[in-house]
Amino acid sequence: MRAAFTRLLRGQGEILGLLVFFAVVLVFFGLTTPRFLAAGTFQSIAFQLPELGLLTLAMLLPILSGGLNLAITFTANIAGLAMAWVIQLGGGPEAGLMMVLLGTAAALAVGALAGGVMGVVVAFVGAHPILVSLAMMIFLRGLGEFLTRGGDISGFPPFIATIGHGTVFGIPLPLLILLVAALLWQVLLGRSRFGFSTYMAGSNLEATRYSGIDTRRVLVLVYVLSGVMSAVAGILMLTRFNSVRVGHGEAYLLITVLACFLGGVDPFGGFGRTAAVVLALVILQTIASGLNLMGAHQHLATALWGVFLIAVMVGRWVWQRWSWRAPG
Repeated sequence: MRAAFTRLLRGQGEILGLLVFFAVVLVFFGLTTPRFLAAGTFQSIAFQLPELGLLTLAMLLPILSGGLNLAITFTANIAGLAMAWVIQLGGGPEAGLMMVLLGTAAALAVGALAGGVMGVVVAFVGAHPILVSLAMMIFLRGLGEFLTRGGDISGFPPFIATIGHGTVFGIPLPLLILLVAALLWQVLLGRSRFGFSTYMAGSNLEATRYSGIDTRRVLVLVYVLSGVMSAVAGILMLTRFNSVRVGHGEAYLLITVLACFLGGVDPFGGFGRTAAVVLALVILQTIASGLNLMGAHQHLATALWGVFLIAVMVGRWVWQRWSWRAPG
């Protein structure tokens, strides 16, 4: 009974630890920044969180499979460019719903293609995911800069802004999109054969292959879905900024990795839960908003993310050593 209770506490330890940490963050910024606890702050967090959250979900799958996708932000940008071009061809501000839907389909297809190319190279060539995704990131960035000449594309139908700035029963529509995407990931990873295979591949790829699972198919699908989720983030960024430019969200890359690790995802793959990652996202966005209200310089905030990432890794190492020594 005691051993079972200890295992239960350890299983819930990450969520509990994140909730305690979240409470500490709220108290700290509440005491140091009077405006922090205002309703407007949390409304701002609710609108800013979704695009970062979608990119983090795009990063989550590759990490669980034992890989990484460094190209998520530029996949989002190039997918947004594809959607923008279709809308421009359909009349720009005068484009109708059909052209917007076609643009959305084009964006999702571009994201799937970018992810699929990475997945094929990782699965069939055996190249390291870091190198493959880095090469894709460089390619997409260069392609986007070439096609746009370093500028941006704007001029979309007014109703598109509703997606990025609208609310449903007082809840920001982008936040609802993130919640649906997170629920989909939760079901996919926890209730499907694909999710089980992804965890298995991340734990031990060779053993998974010998067990009869088509690991190549799994890895390709992992990166395709990562690309599609990146494209969804790109579509949302288009609706929020009412423009598309290569480089939008580039600073999010480090934070997506940080959110995964803070949420308890094993950096070597094989373990991690969507709910914990989403909670970690909320904490990180809250910290970002608190630092902004305190007047912290943007570059200083970026430096703090790097320090925070190191602190998370050290903290997890200490926690694991304590867990191994704990009785039961």
